[in-house]
Amino acid sequence: MPHALALPVLLPMLIALLAGAAVPFQAGSNAALGRLLGHPLWAAGVSLLVSLMLLIPALLVLRAPLPQLQNLTQAPWWAWLGGLAGVLYITAALILTPRLGAAGFIVCVIAGQVLSSLLIDQWGLMGLPEKPVNSLRLAGVGMIVLGMLLVQWGTAR
Repeated sequence: MPHALALPVLLPMLIALLAGAAVPFQAGSNAALGRLLGHPLWAAGVSLLVSLMLLIPALLVLRAPLPQLQNLTQAPWWAWLGGLAGVLYITAALILTPRLGAAGFIVCVIAGQVLSSLLIDQWGLMGLPEKPVNSLRLAGVGMIVLGMLLVQWGTAR
């Protein structure tokens, strides 16, 4: 039954791969929008507005229940970091993608994501289960960082 197990593992990986493939297009399109609007933060605002305009119909189609706003007072302080991280990412993408190129920017983003993810896993931060760092995971992250440096070096030549 190896095929029966493969689909539950491979399908989420494929969806994540496709979601990741969209990110360079987001960075590039937002950078172009920033140039057209005259400032990167205006493009960030437009990007977030478009996201909201697409989110609302998705909520309606999926028949998501109304949010339980009274529970917001129980949210831990770090629950608000998602919005901050989104604005920081969009703004960095707008400013740095034209300088670094799509591949250069994204490879740095991925390296940063993996490094911070290791810290989150190590200590089970943000309510996630602990997944201790070991030598294999460190070697994998080291290869990603090395790849980031090689992409940047290859771009600079």
